[in-house]
Amino acid sequence: MQLALIADAYPPMKTSGAVQIRDLVAELEKQGHLITVLLPDSSLKSHWELNEGGGVKVLRLKAPETKDVNYFRRFIGEYLLSFFMCRNLQKSPLKNKKWDGIIWYSPSIFFGRLVKKLKAESRCPAYLILRDIFPEWAVDMGLLGNGLMYRYFKKVERFQYQQADVIGVQTPSNLQYFSEHQPGLGAEMEVLNNWLADSKPGECSINLKDTALAGRKIFAYTGNIGIAQAMDILIDLANELKEDSSVGFVFVGRGTAVEQIKKRAVEYNLNNILFYDEISPEEIPGLLAQCHIGLIALDPRHRNDNIPGKFLAYMQAGLPVLANINAGNDLKAIVDEYQVGGVEENNSLSSLTEMARDFLTNLESDKAIQQRCQDLSSAKFSPASAASQIISSLESASASSSESVR
Repeated sequence: MQLALIADAYPPMKTSGAVQIRDLVAELEKQGHLITVLLPDSSLKSHWELNEGGGVKVLRLKAPETKDVNYFRRFIGEYLLSFFMCRNLQKSPLKNKKWDGIIWYSPSIFFGRLVKKLKAESRCPAYLILRDIFPEWAVDMGLLGNGLMYRYFKKVERFQYQQADVIGVQTPSNLQYFSEHQPGLGAEMEVLNNWLADSKPGECSINLKDTALAGRKIFAYTGNIGIAQAMDILIDLANELKEDSSVGFVFVGRGTAVEQIKKRAVEYNLNNILFYDEISPEEIPGLLAQCHIGLIALDPRHRNDNIPGKFLAYMQAGLPVLANINAGNDLKAIVDEYQVGGVEENNSLSSLTEMARDFLTNLESDKAIQQRCQDLSSAKFSPASAASQIISSLESASASSSESVR
């Protein structure tokens, strides 16, 4: 199939979304499909830039900045996103390209107009990979009220969903959300698990043997450090365990809450914790090979579930997880079923600390936990299964459209 894949993140960006898209594109190409990735890029000097390798083309289209800017600039950039991408696509060599299918990744919720244009021109089905139910999570976090802006974002969200023939959500509970809050869409709904390609440990710029944490059992956190993660409780956990000289904490990533948690660590005068800036995705396996337990934090105010990309990385590396998440999150059922860690749903520091101490005690005795983690990674979170599912859904949607025309 000739496929257009639209996203706002792709290497050399280092985010989990960029890694996911990279792995999906590689798998789709491996399965014999011809992929063109369409990306907004504020750094371009020209209207477009086209690169090609193997069966994959990457078309970067000049668009406003939406990353690492204040909320107002981000809103303006997102609002104009589809407009700029549509306009600059028309100036590119692919302006008359016809597709067999459209795949797009959300966030952002603002690709709807571009998807509508491409679908109409190619008369093809479209698959939405939905990893973020916005604006609901922003309301949950207290970042957005129920006023005019919320109602506007809800219209944009609804418009995006209406362009999809199939919507792949992260968890079964997301299906319930759509049943209750987004009736009458007309799109097929299904659970599309997150994915992460196999990656063996290699070189890493972080060598814990050369730090004050050498020889300790390491709790590792990798990825975004923002408001939605509610990271303070993990710093509080490090404080609870600071008298245990056999334990250390490593935080690697970037986000709006980095300075906040660093300040909290200084206030506690912690010497069992290290902070590092974001590193290349290729370095993450090498980092996790030096660690023992993976940390996850999600703000307990979240009402919709997601399976963080870092969870997949931990499983692939054979690290059990210690998670502080919102009550009822489907992640707990997965962790419990496969016995790959512990989950705190009540935001209780004492309970989380007790779990952490139990982990440290049981790490040596539970020799099979590493294999259970890796088995879970292989069984549920492979790019091959995700790519095959997307293609199958697009083919079914195409066949249904043909039948309806007849």
